[in-house]
Amino acid sequence: MKTQVQEVTERVKEMEAMIQDVFSEIGKVIVGQRQMIERLLIGILADGHILLEGVPGLAKTTAVKCLAQTIHTRFQRIQFTPDLLPADLIGTQIYRPREGDFIVKKGPLFSNIILADEINRAPAKVQSALLEAMQEKQVTIGEETFRLEEPFMVLATQNPIEQEGTYPLPEAQVDRFMLKLLITYPNREEELSIMNQQAPRKKPEVSPVLTPENILKAREVVDTIYVDEKIQGYIVDIVLATREPKAFGLDMANLIQYGASPRASIYLNQAAKAYAFLQGRGYVTPQDVKTIGPDVLRHRILLSYEAEAEEMTPDDAVARFFEHIEVP
Repeated sequence: MKTQVQEVTERVKEMEAMIQDVFSEIGKVIVGQRQMIERLLIGILADGHILLEGVPGLAKTTAVKCLAQTIHTRFQRIQFTPDLLPADLIGTQIYRPREGDFIVKKGPLFSNIILADEINRAPAKVQSALLEAMQEKQVTIGEETFRLEEPFMVLATQNPIEQEGTYPLPEAQVDRFMLKLLITYPNREEELSIMNQQAPRKKPEVSPVLTPENILKAREVVDTIYVDEKIQGYIVDIVLATREPKAFGLDMANLIQYGASPRASIYLNQAAKAYAFLQGRGYVTPQDVKTIGPDVLRHRILLSYEAEAEEMTPDDAVARFFEHIEVP
């Protein structure tokens, strides 16, 4: 087993330069936000979709566009608005009177990286049009089903639901996102750098450094990263504790309305592997699980009205679970 882990670690080290190139290219445009960029890469490496939440102006859209520019692949930005229709995403059938038949006109969803900008400004029926694509990697138009090209990834940005003109996303759709990232304001030094960087008319350009083949190869390596049985048990215990806190000695049953689904266990395992990959290791540690855990779980726990009355946030609840569950 030790030899196997060493072999995987060596394969990870071989790809380290490629990953650093991505950080360098994105760093030309994005100041700070290392954690956000790291999580975006985890989404690509672990084959998961990502939801970014934050107030306007925090470079959510810019970060996603920069990430897409580092890859030799097709990128599509879709601006979600209240009048958007499902056909505007997936495409539609067009009737040809002369031939007497229908042809399919594919929508912008037929790309590799999709930026769903301000996703919670569109009504639920539009958001639900993404569900099949996100889960099954396919789109059905009429009676025809089309497979989407790999890699396929949805990176969605949303504004806090307290803002004007936003709709809460359906729970089924939110659960499809591997990670939910909360983007915060930059500190003073970062804000100064941003201001100076944006002053010149000529802005820095991002160069492509990855190919789809590179990504698929990296995913194969991520899949082989070793996760000990005790760490797998730790992941499952964390998820189970969100559903049955009393069984784990936590007095939180009245604060949690719904716990995390089994998809949380799957995604936490995959994301921990991808995080270990970024750290240059061929094995997962408990700290990897604790580091990436809040991003996987925060949108999968539905708090009760009592918890909201106590001003508890999903992050507070997740922190309590990680504090209480014994680390292997």
